[in-house]
Amino acid sequence: MRRLILFFSSNAGLGYAPFAPGTFGTLAGIPVFYLTGAWPWWLIAPSLSALLFFSFWVADAAGQIYAVADDGRIVIDELVGYLVTVAFLPWSWTAALLGFFWFRLFDILKPPPARWFDQNLKHGVGVVLDDFAAGIYGAIALRLSLWLVSPG
Repeated sequence: MRRLILFFSSNAGLGYAPFAPGTFGTLAGIPVFYLTGAWPWWLIAPSLSALLFFSFWVADAAGQIYAVADDGRIVIDELVGYLVTVAFLPWSWTAALLGFFWFRLFDILKPPPARWFDQNLKHGVGVVLDDFAAGIYGAIALRLSLWLVSPG
């Protein structure tokens, strides 16, 4: 079980990157977005919700294994945040890359309430919720960006 927890919490090992593990961990979201970008909203919503609750548990369990609640190797939260950013949009490289940029920017800046979650909830839920909040900011910025660059 321990190996599965570490596998999922690190996004299949991307969290073990020697530098910028959060950025590498976010990369796992691009193929997931590619695979789910054509899904209808009624399938995306429960799937994303299930991933959210699964990530609470996995991040918390991995934090206990590492003895650090928000260990850098735990990057399943980046996957969740990125998928929130691109949720309900059709796949395109433009959306995927702009979504990556916007999510990473807001994940680093941690505007409220992301910073509060990061600083005050030292368990799996807090680890994930700061990225979930950054994903919402990213989703807004992504949609504005796509609107600005769309032809017509």
